[in-house]
Amino acid sequence: MPWWPIATASQHLHSCQPTERLRYDFLVGALHPGGLRCPACGSRRYVVHRAHRAPVLDYRCDCGRVFNAWTGTALQGTQRSPAALLLIARGIAQGTPTAQLARELGCSRRHLLEWRHRLQHLAWVRLPRRRLSDGHAEADEMFQNAGEKRATARRPPRPAAAAR
Repeated sequence: MPWWPIATASQHLHSCQPTERLRYDFLVGALHPGGLRCPACGSRRYVVHRAHRAPVLDYRCDCGRVFNAWTGTALQGTQRSPAALLLIARGIAQGTPTAQLARELGCSRRHLLEWRHRLQHLAWVRLPRRRLSDGHAEADEMFQNAGEKRATARRPPRPAAAAR
């Protein structure tokens, strides 16, 4: 078995670096754990339609729908490379400030902020809303020394201003 999961697209991926293929395959596996399917009919019978943005491929299903791995996901409409998408996701997960992330990636802070809000909203919406299994919760106390106030520093008296 080949080392990339999307064997039907292997001949179209030769122009990109193997590490970029691995990043793409990782994202496809994360976004489509049951495997990539047509968003219109759910079929797995599709062929490569275009490979102009390798490794991101456009597929055409038997039903006529053209789609890619980002279609119907939070990444739909993005033109970023899989490497950039993974860096953005890692930065958001680690809590890296949006401005710092934008500087590191060389892109718009405002655009990244929109992506952050979109991804955080989807994560919030998909959180399980189950109640706790028991009616009691425990909490521990913690003392954190926030610093002590000290007396103001003693300064030598200033010389009197000369009279005019």
